[in-house]
Amino acid sequence: MALYTIGDLHLSFYKEKPMEIFGDNWRGHAEKLRASFSKLNDDDLTVLCGDLSWGMNLEETLPDFKFVDSLPGKKLILKGNHDYWWTTAAKTKRFFQEQGITTIDILHNNAFAWGGYAICGTRGWFYEEEKGGEHDAKIMRREIMRLEASLKAAGERTKLVFLHYPPIYGNYRCEEILTLLKEYRVPLCYYGHIHGKGCSWAFNGCNDGTQFKLVSADFVNFTPVRVPFAEE
Repeated sequence: MALYTIGDLHLSFYKEKPMEIFGDNWRGHAEKLRASFSKLNDDDLTVLCGDLSWGMNLEETLPDFKFVDSLPGKKLILKGNHDYWWTTAAKTKRFFQEQGITTIDILHNNAFAWGGYAICGTRGWFYEEEKGGEHDAKIMRREIMRLEASLKAAGERTKLVFLHYPPIYGNYRCEEILTLLKEYRVPLCYYGHIHGKGCSWAFNGCNDGTQFKLVSADFVNFTPVRVPFAEE
């Protein structure tokens, strides 16, 4: 029973939204995802790091979620900046139940046990005081609270963190998130959001004891990344 992660599936079965603007490798990316997921087992778990569907509401996301549900293994989803369909976890869970979607759960203000580990996370946000206004600051404060709630819910287990936004990108650092990762001794942090040429600015390495890795779908060739040493 292995743990995997990948971000930014950007599915759009309801209404076509070409992703080739981010590179020719996005052409036919849904079938690439299906082929790579076919190598997983039904007892594996994959954390999807946001930007799952371009649907504007839950009804428009249905073919995308049906696609994800059909893939092997269980999945945990968290919110991305383009998940405009996102309302509340309770409403989404009811939607899944009504539609017979059984392999997807939601990572939001909570944590999931996986053997001796805990899966934690939230969307995150980009915020720079000299550029962002009070609206952005409010969103960031809320995301910090959600991440801490997730880390606290994990108890004494070793905590693995999954985000949508990178807490380090180029010269940008989200010190509030980095402080939490250090305080809770998080060994691994995976994130998405970055595509195309922007991947050259992504941070893949160690900072204060936490190893960071970009797992946007195009960066990892539309193949879920296996999380080392985390087996149930």
